[in-house]
Amino acid sequence: MLIHRSIPTTNHKATLAQPKPSIQIRTATPNDQKYLTAALMLAFSDDPIMRWMYPDSHQYLTYFPEFIRTFGGPAFGCKTTYVAEAYAGAALWFAPGIEADGEALIGLFQRSVFDAQQAHLLAILDQMDDYHPHYPHWYLSLLAVEPTQQRKGYGSALLQPVLAQCDRDRLPAYLESSKPSNIAFYQHHGFEVIGTIQAGDSPPLSP
Repeated sequence: MLIHRSIPTTNHKATLAQPKPSIQIRTATPNDQKYLTAALMLAFSDDPIMRWMYPDSHQYLTYFPEFIRTFGGPAFGCKTTYVAEAYAGAALWFAPGIEADGEALIGLFQRSVFDAQQAHLLAILDQMDDYHPHYPHWYLSLLAVEPTQQRKGYGSALLQPVLAQCDRDRLPAYLESSKPSNIAFYQHHGFEVIGTIQAGDSPPLSP
């Protein structure tokens, strides 16, 4: 997840390193969903907030696919999921006005997350809603690159289609980062940290 990207005042393409032109990015189709789910499961297996939610490996493997469908599902339905070649990674974007089903997400957490985390997780969702922009914007719900393919330019390439559209339409983009080590990557692409989301013993999120 991650951060808030202001409408650019300079040439975005001139100031940020671009992905290698050999990387092929395309819009995902319904047939891609099971393959992307597998890649996302590998990529998020060491994610701090995900493993705080699902510390047991069987619990993670059982429920994370449903989390992807619930939290990122609108991106598949609206054709705003982008996939890298050979399913090396994916970016699940929500266009302006599109949101995940909050009730379905809470229902999933009530069924799948240990009781000790329930209240803290609901507090995190409330904080996420407080930070989330309430004006037109693009929301990056999930971005992941399969672990063996990281640091090869796939993450940057997956961001480009929507960031370029944001520049054309002069709209901001928003996300929450669950890995402190990823913040510099997003800052490189024009995002800025606007706060911290955290409850109880949870790892921090950076909106």
